[in-house]
Amino acid sequence: MTQATPHSFVPDPQNGRLLRDAFGRFATGVTIVTAASPEGCAAMTANSFSSISMDPPLVMWSPARASSRLPDFAAAAHFAIHVLSADQADLAWAVARNRNALDEAGLARNAQGVPVLDRCLARFDCAQFDMHEAGDHVIILGRVLHALVSEGAPLAFYGGRVAGIAPA
Repeated sequence: MTQATPHSFVPDPQNGRLLRDAFGRFATGVTIVTAASPEGCAAMTANSFSSISMDPPLVMWSPARASSRLPDFAAAAHFAIHVLSADQADLAWAVARNRNALDEAGLARNAQGVPVLDRCLARFDCAQFDMHEAGDHVIILGRVLHALVSEGAPLAFYGGRVAGIAPA
């Protein structure tokens, strides 16, 4: 297997595409984050999810500060993070394109009143723990109050595209 010669650069505003491409070399899972809002279900597709701590159980995700959806999540005391399965790419793209994509989905609500998907590989029902500004994004930490897990192949994001990955 031959590998292309690496391209070295110092990130700056003129080469933002190179930095985005470099970030895209890290495969991530795809999630949908939901919260209750005055207008109904606030939903956002995110690949910036990570586990942070086991004790206390903390997770994080990081929406863009410029997102019109951020105020709903910043104000939410509770939210749910859904880890998507390989066959949920259409749902991920629908939510990414349309803030109201889940409004008519007939979603159940968890114990905290957050709209939740009926199917995903894992779900983390969270209480907002902390928020930190981080450049052009905000880091939202959630304390996991309840979790569920199921089997299946994950949906992954790599190089600007989503793809299912065969389970190990």
